[in-house]
Order: sequence, then structure tokens, then C-alpha cells
Amino acid sequence: MTPTLFSTLPQRSLVLRNRIVVSPMCQYSSTDGFAEDWHLVHLGSFARGGAAVVTAEATAVTPEGRISPRDLGLWSDAHVERLARITRFVGSQGALPGIQLAHAGRKASTVRPWEGRGPVAPDRGGWVPVGPSPEPYADGYTAPTPLDEPGIARVVEAFRAAARRALAAGFRLIEIHAAHGYLIHEFLSPLVNRRTDRWGGPFENRARLMLGIAHAVRTEWPADLPLWVRLSATDWAEGGWDPDQTVRLATALREAGVDLVDCSGGGLVPWQEIPAAPGYQVPFAERVRREAGIASGAVGLITEPEQADAVVREGRADVVSLAREMLRDPHWPLRAARVLGAEAAWPPQYLRAKQ
Repeated sequence: MTPTLFSTLPQRSLVLRNRIVVSPMCQYSSTDGFAEDWHLVHLGSFARGGAAVVTAEATAVTPEGRISPRDLGLWSDAHVERLARITRFVGSQGALPGIQLAHAGRKASTVRPWEGRGPVAPDRGGWVPVGPSPEPYADGYTAPTPLDEPGIARVVEAFRAAARRALAAGFRLIEIHAAHGYLIHEFLSPLVNRRTDRWGGPFENRARLMLGIAHAVRTEWPADLPLWVRLSATDWAEGGWDPDQTVRLATALREAGVDLVDCSGGGLVPWQEIPAAPGYQVPFAERVRREAGIASGAVGLITEPEQADAVVREGRADVVSLAREMLRDPHWPLRAARVLGAEAAWPPQYLRAKQ
């Protein structure tokens, strides 16, 4: 019998060749938002390695929505051509090219991780970020400018336009980034969203931006192609966003035309307390799948083939998303197939290693 991890999964008109997804992983290696050779090799290696979906990193829908000045972007038609080179190669290897559309909110304009922490000064290419409220992410970070009504409308429109460009670039799946303390997550959580207008306060108001973006993207994104959303299912902080609200939002997202909720966690506030352990976020995916009636993805310290197979086999999630483990071994899916006794699509150039 085929291990469940290597069973196919229909998503609208597409079929995932297995249940292994490469999570978006920021590379901080772009110039003015343009994809470079690094991105082609980085993402292409995962497609060659047998994953079903290869997701490009958090890609900013506006220049000020970048986490760092070196983030990938899709705010201009000029960005399309270099991304298309990547999608062509990923697709040629049998994987589905996906892209995560994002806006960093108050966590924008920061230095690359290997260069330190904190904001980038304006004289070094930085800018003042935006957010739902004026509080900075942490001490030493730049206080964001609260978005007004026209500013919020521009963000929604930017996601819509980026979806149109993603299609032109050849992507077959979009994931909206609403996790890890970035703009949409900031609006969702009462720990950051201090607004008293129609964008803050009760759940319906805090979820308004997320649902508005989902509807906007869905109007541009073809009906036969899947749309996913990544959520932080919990803030890992008292009084913040929690799994109950995640289930409620996931239900609304299903009704808005979203096909899968990718369940991560945290990233909103520096005082979070994360009980990290193998598969520690899988219960969130299980709840969303069971209670919201939508496909879910599990992510977080999933490293072993048997562990990943069990998550899917036991119905706790529909896909597993791997990040750091794929960096360690871009051919993890091929190794997992060998461990589990499954068939996988080896590149013919590598067949001598299959035995």
C-alpha cells in the first residue's frame, strides 16, 4: 500500500503528487524585489527533490510591505519575468509552483537576520512601517504609522494586483501570509490591534482585513486554482489570538473560497512563550480540519518520514509543510519515499542513486 504521505491530493483542478509542501522561507537576497539566480537554484532544488508544492518566500505586495530591503516583491509588472523563469523550472520537475503574498506591517524595514536585529535606518534604505496601531514591535523598533481607510484600501488592492501578477508569472497556487506577526496577523490579534473603528474591537472587525484580502485575491485568482492562507493559530501569549478564533476564521475563509489553512503559530509579540517540540503545532491543523471543515496543513518540527506520514494517515492534516528540514536536505521527499517504501518521481539524471 502507498504510504499516505505519498498519496495524491486534489486541490480544485490541480492534483498534488504527494502531501509534502515546501514552506515559504525568506532568503533576503533580492534587489528591489527582483528574483535572482539564488531563488532559481533554491526553489528549483526542492522541485527536483520531489516535493508536491514549492512555495516562494513571503513576497511583498508593496515596497513598504517588505520585511527587509532585500525581500522578494511583486508590486510591479517588472517583477514577473524573473519569477516566470522559476515557475517554468519548478513545473518542469512535476511540482506545483506556489507563492506566498505578504505585507510585513510593523515588522517591516528590518535588517537581514545574519546582519543583526532591529530596524534599518532611513539613510541605509529603511522606511517607516505601517500597522493597525502605533505601537512598535519591540523596544528599539520603529513605531508604525496607523493605516487610515484609504491606506487599508490600498493594501487590499495591492494583494489583488499581486495575485494577477502571480498568475502572469506562472504560479499555480497562492498562499496569503496572515501569520507570524505581519500585517494581517496584527489586525487579527487584540494584542496589537487597538483600533476603535470598524477595523478593531470585536472578532468581526479584526477579521475584516483578512476576509477582504481573501475575497480580493479570489476575484483575481482563477476559480480552478487553489488559494491557501497561513495563520498563526495562537499568539502563544495571554489575551491574544487563539485556536478558537482560528477555527472561527477558518470557517469564514472556507466560505470566502480559500481551500486550505496552513497552521503555524506565534511571531506577534516578543514575550511569546512557545513550547517547541516535534509536531507541537499539529493539534492546530487537526482542529481546523475537523471543526472548520477545510483542508489544513501542519508545520513545525516535522522532520522524520514516519512522523510526517502519521500526521496525514491519522487525519490530523492534509499536508505537511517543511522548512528547515528541507534546507538541510532538499531531497527529503525522495529520502522519505525510500524510508517508507513508496514510489517517487526521481529525476532521471539521479536514478543511479535510487537503488
